[in-house]
Amino acid sequence: LLLAPWLVAAAAAVAAGAGGGCPVLCTCRGQAVDCSGQRLFSVPPELPLDTGNLSLAHNRIASIPPGYLACYGQLRALDLRNNSLAALPAGLFLGARRLAHLDLSYNNFSLVAADMFLEASGLLRLDLSHNPGLRRVHPHAFRGLAQLRELDLSYGGLSAISLDALEGLPGLVGLRLGGNPWVCGCAMEPFLKWLRGRIQRCASDSQLAECRAPPEVAGAPLLSLTEESFQACHLTLTLDDYLFIAFVGFVVSIASVATNFLLGITANCCHRWSKASEDEDV
Repeated sequence: LLLAPWLVAAAAAVAAGAGGGCPVLCTCRGQAVDCSGQRLFSVPPELPLDTGNLSLAHNRIASIPPGYLACYGQLRALDLRNNSLAALPAGLFLGARRLAHLDLSYNNFSLVAADMFLEASGLLRLDLSHNPGLRRVHPHAFRGLAQLRELDLSYGGLSAISLDALEGLPGLVGLRLGGNPWVCGCAMEPFLKWLRGRIQRCASDSQLAECRAPPEVAGAPLLSLTEESFQACHLTLTLDDYLFIAFVGFVVSIASVATNFLLGITANCCHRWSKASEDEDV
């Protein structure tokens, strides 16, 4: 009985060391903190220090303070889907070395910036799907994510993607690209060649990923395009071709000059005839 007050005090100290109580409007079970669907406009100011799974999904959060995750070294999963995020602050993941799952789907990202996830080197799954304004992925956007296994870029606004952005992901086994307005021109050839080479060991929704342009391949699945589809991109002109083009240009120029000359003569004759007719009337 005499030890009871000491045990209560020790338990309170442990709770304080774990970051205090559960944030307002959130529910906490073990290391899971669920703040989803609470119409939050900002992230909770404090979390338990041992938070391992944090859900902030289905809110109205438009920004995250710099260094917000610095104290949460146990964090393994972060769910930020269906918010109003357009960017992440630099160094957000500095303290979250164990973060393995990150969901940023259904937000307002227009760019995946260079080194956006550099500190999150332990990421295994990254979801950037359903960002309709997403137009560009920087070539160094995923630098440092050597362990990444699943990447979802589906249902955005991407018309092209740099091969450099994906070549640095040796562990990738799942890639989703469907629902984007891909422009399958010459610049897309290196990426499609890489994708065909990876398809045997990288699960993909490539059959759902279709070309939006140019018109001759609109609606075609990405992987239906072969090397023959890009033959026109590798056409080179010989000396004979250049001479022929020069000759045609010369002929067209001569024809144009001759046409203008004949039109000038015709116009001059018409003018003289008209003037002669006026003199006879007088």
